[in-house]
Amino acid sequence: MVSHGDRVIHFWIEYNGRMSSSHDLHTHSTESDGTLTPSQLVERAAAAGVEVLALTDHDTLSGCQEAAAAARSAGIAFWPGVEISVSWSGTTIHVVGLRVDPESAPLNRGLAELRDHRQWRAEEMGRRLAKRGIEGAYEGARALSNGRLVARTHFARFLVQTGVVEEERKVYKKYLTPGKPGFVAGRWAALADAVKWIRDAGGRAAIAHPARYKLSNMKLTCLLKEFRAMGGEGLEVISGSHNPGENNAMASLARQHGLLASVGSDYHGPESSWLELGKLPKLPVDVEPIWQGW
Repeated sequence: MVSHGDRVIHFWIEYNGRMSSSHDLHTHSTESDGTLTPSQLVERAAAAGVEVLALTDHDTLSGCQEAAAAARSAGIAFWPGVEISVSWSGTTIHVVGLRVDPESAPLNRGLAELRDHRQWRAEEMGRRLAKRGIEGAYEGARALSNGRLVARTHFARFLVQTGVVEEERKVYKKYLTPGKPGFVAGRWAALADAVKWIRDAGGRAAIAHPARYKLSNMKLTCLLKEFRAMGGEGLEVISGSHNPGENNAMASLARQHGLLASVGSDYHGPESSWLELGKLPKLPVDVEPIWQGW
């Protein structure tokens, strides 16, 4: 019988434990809404000086085996991961699972349900955009995806490529946010379920890019307390979505709530010219990194 630990080691190159700023524990590939294949992502990360990489595609683990093989060739550490979509108090929250067992049955069952919902949601987005005169949006978005997971990002790319909107950031404001023609609210996992799936898979759960949600201080505190009580262990202190002040604020919250600090670019591809692999700042010295003990 193959143990959980044996399966994780199959996907994880042993890292020698040095403390480094060259961790990137939040990235995406073409297995969800990134534009590089898992192998290309690993190669680019290695060339940029990243020494420890986690692939955290949205609601899927399908790229982990390819990324692990590429990491072995590139000589960098790889941790299987996932970014789980969560509905919490009327807000969509993302929870990253790090160093999970990619063969965990509970985790894979939960992710399969989320992907089924993503498929319905994408088709509904296409129907709503068609009612506003934008035909073929679902088909166009699907053609820009891997065909298995169609996200808002693919719709945004399609609308830019077809000249409906001039840049992706404007697509969301005009078509894909609440109250806009193509928006469809997600019905995602419960926070407790997402944390349990990750823990059952032997991983550590971290709240992704917490400053992005624009929660009040009181509501963010409630989220972190609930998350910690459910067994969540980490907070993404350093994020490609955060400015320096937000990084410092998240470090303070990690200390206050006894959470381990994670680091992630949320990299989606070289088209995001404002963000590159290997450019994240170091964690503050007074927080405990999420990789401690690994």
